[in-house]
Formats: sequence, structure tokens, C-alpha cells
Amino acid sequence: MSIEEGKQYLLDTYAQVPVVFASGEGMYLIAEDGSRYLDFVGGIAVNALGYQDPGLQRAIETVVRRGLLHCSNLYYNSEAIAAAKGLTALAGMERVFFCNSGAEANEAALKLARKFGNLKSPKRSHIISMVDSFHGRTYGAITATGQSKYHANFDPLPTGFSYACFNDLDSVKALVTDKTCAIIVEPIQGEGGIIPADPAFLKGLRDLCDELGMLLIYDEVQTGMGRCGKPFAYQVYGVKPDVLTAAKALAGGIPAGAMMTIGKANTVFQPGDHASTFGGNALACAGINEMVSRLGDESFNEHVRDMGAYLHQKLEALVAKYPTLCAATRGLGLIQGIVLTITPRTVVDACFAKGLLVLSAGSNVLRFVPPLVVGRAEIDAALSIVDEVLEELQ
Repeated sequence: MSIEEGKQYLLDTYAQVPVVFASGEGMYLIAEDGSRYLDFVGGIAVNALGYQDPGLQRAIETVVRRGLLHCSNLYYNSEAIAAAKGLTALAGMERVFFCNSGAEANEAALKLARKFGNLKSPKRSHIISMVDSFHGRTYGAITATGQSKYHANFDPLPTGFSYACFNDLDSVKALVTDKTCAIIVEPIQGEGGIIPADPAFLKGLRDLCDELGMLLIYDEVQTGMGRCGKPFAYQVYGVKPDVLTAAKALAGGIPAGAMMTIGKANTVFQPGDHASTFGGNALACAGINEMVSRLGDESFNEHVRDMGAYLHQKLEALVAKYPTLCAATRGLGLIQGIVLTITPRTVVDACFAKGLLVLSAGSNVLRFVPPLVVGRAEIDAALSIVDEVLEELQ
């Protein structure tokens, strides 16, 4: 397959890099011409176990051999029940709705919040999100996204949303009215520039929601499933939400999303309120079960913490070495970034030319979200290439 055929038949919704990948192995993606690329994108934090992981392959092959990839949600299937039980235990939640993506998971959360508010008297429908947030590309999710560039040319957007400043509790309080039903927030803003929440900010949101009877929704589509050194980023902070969304690495690379609930959020939805044809299919849930098993092993999470600290240390060294190009580092676990003084795309393209895949976040951040199985050797190899690129650009 050629790049020209891709341009001809695929709609222009992505600014795609000129390469056609055919396979993967470990931490590497392999192009059709045999070129190997060290992958610090990981499908944008999706391929948590890298490529050709034996455990994930066995899980998928088992489901394929059984011949039941999908059955309607009119019926239970054993993989989905196991995934629901294991995932909620891992996340410290109680119930789950399965879907196919992060946007779908957040749509479910927004719908649940609206129904929760509409069951109150007087009814509530207002939802507070954050400036520079990102929650997905569907209409509800894109409206909850606090970045005007994603709203452009898609009017009219759904009403009832407003945007507070991330890490500014007073700005949230200023937007709360008697119509507010929920607050949605990322514990770490990913697409907004790898910006971690202040612990006091999340604690303040929790207290505010408890005081006023609102739902606190965490979008952990990018930060969940081990990315921050615990199964979910909220567990690092110790501040639990009422609703928790996950996707990306949820099934190790198979499309899957989940909205989890606890307490007063558990019984808002009733049969007929929401659905997803392919949500909870056996193939995706087999991937979820493998990921849950791996993240249930504390040594796996410890590895992520160790590699995250090592990556952060190496990035700090680059910032010190190239102060005119690099302003700061930020992140948690294996979601890390360098704040640049030049356009990130310049660095991304130069790294690609040298066999390293990295990406940007926000307007000025070079983002690193490698598979969670990354080792010191791969980190050293990747950062050596970044070092070369920065040396050439300074």
C-alpha cells in the first residue's frame, strides 16, 4: 500500500506523516520498506504493552478460537463480566458501561450527568469544564473541550457548558450556579500540554461537589491504565471521582472505552437511557482483562514509576543543556513533556527523520508517551536522538 493511495482514499482528517507501517515488534514500529522506528508515541498512549506482547496475543487468540468476537448487549458474555469485575476493582469503582473510545466514554459521562441533574428539583443541566481541556471529537465531548480551535466551524454546539481555569478553584466556584450538575476535569491535561493538577485543586473540586450535590467526573482517557505509575492517576492524588472514564490503553490496543461509576452515580442510567452496539464485545474485553491482570501486578506499576522518573531525569538534563530551546519539563509517570521555545513540529519531524516517533501537546510541548514496557535502553536511545536534534537546531 502506498502513501499516494492513502491520500486518495482516506479523508483529510489527519496531517499524516509520510510513512506506511506494516508491523510492530517490542518498542518498534516497522514500515513497509523495513525501516524501524523507536516508538515514543505508542498510538498516542494506546499500545501500553508495545507490539507482539505474548500475553495480549494469547488473550486475543483465545477469543478468536472460541468464535465469539461479538454478541449483542441484549445478552451477557463471560469476557465482559470478567472485565467489569476486574476493572472496577482495579479502579476502586463499582459499576461500568463499556463502549469503544474515549469520546464515547465521555459522552456517556456527560449524558449521565445531565440525567442526574434533570432528576433533581429544580432541574440542573449546566456542566463546568476547564480551559485547555480535551475530551474528544464528538459533539458533546468537543463542546466540553475548552479549546476554541476544536469548536471552529462546528456551530451550533450544544449549550450548557462553561469553562473554568485549570488549577484555579476560585474560577470554578465563580461559574457554579443552582443549575450546575457536574464538573469534568482531567487529572493531567494531556492534549492541553501535559499539565498536572494541583492536589489541592482536585481536593477542592471534590469538596465543592460534595457540598452542592454535583457529580465530579474525571477524564482519564489518556492518564489511566497505568500511565502515571498507578492504575489511575486519581489514585496518585488520592481524590476519588463519582464518574471515571477510560479508553486508549484500556484494552492494550483494541478499541475500547469505559465509563465507571460509584455511589450516587451508580443508578442514574436505566435500561434504554444509553447504549453502544460494540461496547463490551468479547474481543475488546479480552484485552481489558489482560491489561487489568498486568496492572494488578504492583511490580508492573513500579516499573512505570521507575521508568517515568528516569525519563523525567533525562529530560531535565536536556532542558539544562539547551536553555534557549527548552523552558521546562512536566509530567507524571510515563506521560512526560518538554516545554519548547520553538515549534514542536520542527523537533517531531527531525526526530522522525532519525527513526524516533514523538509528538506534540498543546502549542509548545514535545510529548513522550511510550509503551509502559519501555526500558532504560530505549529511553537512552530515544533521548540520544532528541539530543542530536536539539544540537542541530540551536
